[in-house]
Amino acid sequence: MAIVDVVVIPVGTEGPSVSKYIAEIQTKLKEFKEKGLIDYQLTPMNTLIEGDLKDLFTVVQAIHELPFNKGVDRVCTNIRIDDRRDKSRKMNDKLTSVQNQLNKMSGEK
Repeated sequence: MAIVDVVVIPVGTEGPSVSKYIAEIQTKLKEFKEKGLIDYQLTPMNTLIEGDLKDLFTVVQAIHELPFNKGVDRVCTNIRIDDRRDKSRKMNDKLTSVQNQLNKMSGEK
């Protein structure tokens, strides 16, 4: 299972806000989730998507295209992939691991 950190940036919109584009992306991600292909999490600065790497590339391409479908002439998409193959880890597992380390550190004091 891989995790993708993705930021889709429509360029040349009518103003500085891009929330309507992000909302559409989240709607598309929900469709992929309902098909059982991915899980995802919106953050204030990006979206995290987890799933099979092949499916993730399909999802990233689909959400990259959405602003073009709304008339935007340029879209910049940044992706970062965490693909760990020695064990299966989900987004929440990574958070739990860090929390466990914090708990150990606070118990040492």
